Amino acid sequence: MLAILANRSYRHLFAAQIVALLGTGLATVALGLLAYDLAGANAAMVLGTAFTIKMVAYVGIAPIASAFATRWPRRTMLVALDIIRAAVALLLPFVTEIWQVYLLIFILQSASAAFTPTFQATIPDLLTEEEAYTRALSLSRLAYDLESLVSPMLAALLLSFLSVDALFFGTFAGFLASALLVVSAILPTPKPSAPRGIHERTTRGLRIYLHTPRLQGLLALNLSVAAAGAMVIVNTITLTRSELGLGEHAVALTLAAFGGGSMLAALTLPRLLDHVPDRRVMLAGATGMTTLLLTLAAAIATTDLSWPLLLTAWCALGICYSTTLTPSGRLLRRSAHPEDRPAVFAAQFALSHACWLLTYPLSGWLQTRFGTVPALVTLGLLSLAGLLTARHLWSPGQVREVEHDHPNLPPDHPHLQGAHRHSHTYIIDDDHRHWPQQG
Repeated sequence: MLAILANRSYRHLFAAQIVALLGTGLATVALGLLAYDLAGANAAMVLGTAFTIKMVAYVGIAPIASAFATRWPRRTMLVALDIIRAAVALLLPFVTEIWQVYLLIFILQSASAAFTPTFQATIPDLLTEEEAYTRALSLSRLAYDLESLVSPMLAALLLSFLSVDALFFGTFAGFLASALLVVSAILPTPKPSAPRGIHERTTRGLRIYLHTPRLQGLLALNLSVAAAGAMVIVNTITLTRSELGLGEHAVALTLAAFGGGSMLAALTLPRLLDHVPDRRVMLAGATGMTTLLLTLAAAIATTDLSWPLLLTAWCALGICYSTTLTPSGRLLRRSAHPEDRPAVFAAQFALSHACWLLTYPLSGWLQTRFGTVPALVTLGLLSLAGLLTARHLWSPGQVREVEHDHPNLPPDHPHLQGAHRHSHTYIIDDDHRHWPQQG
């Protein structure tokens, strides 16, 4: 897997991702402490509002930002966004009012909503072979999981001899280091094949996404992922502290069990995906998440919840979560021309976070209002709905009209019949290979 780091540009981008993620993790811890300083007992409401602003920015800004991704060199755009994020992190220690937190969080997350899809769309242009790109996806998943483990420990270490403000300066340093690493990389910027207006560029990614069967299935699987993930992220602290009566260390270990399972899957997926189609792997992961949520609900309904049971369930959920989520980049890569990838990745970014915007508050409300078993059952059924919808929309052997270009053929070529864009009926099989239908 590490062999792909021989590519200098990818190596620098991967390092940029790691330091930016560590900075973001420090900011998450610091933001919670800042909210408590400003709002006291109402800190949870402040944080809840801040995270809602984050999701709204992700859903609303990503498609708009993608419209400009083809107008500017990608390296220039990524560096500028990193500098904006660093500047916001530098301002956060000086806020004195809650509304200032909300404003800065919106600016920070809007920059992230533009940065992340553009960054993700650049990787398949650097690693053009699918095998190498698959390993890059697994490394990215490992980076996210390691961040969730390392950032809280690093924050605790810094807070042992520094103030909370030091965490924001750590975030500033992370984004600044990310910008320097991006500057040092040589990044491709594919040009659009034809000029497009702002409306066309803003909506193109969503239109490609919503008209591609496998991406329709991916959207449904995003709902399954968000249902299971929200149960873990939102309710772990309640389950460990209130239900089981355990201490803070148990919260960290329980979340680590989920992250450890996700890392285990990320390590094994590249070899698995070399032999098993994406669809089969991703549906198996979603089936596992659904089964685990409903089985855990049945177990808790008949016996008391125990910590070993919760640790086992969370580890298994992490495996299924990563199995469902990690291959998604391969589907996005196959579904767009290079110049359209930022728009398609932005569509995935926005639509997947729209699912989280639904499941985050739903998970917390169900747990608080009705308890653990109803929360698990409802989120399990929501995951099941996503799974069944994905199986229906993204089925093997589909026949579809696929719109495509032949940019290398001359205009008078008989295959074009006077047009540069046309449709053929294609059979799309489980391996995503496609060929013109005969007869």
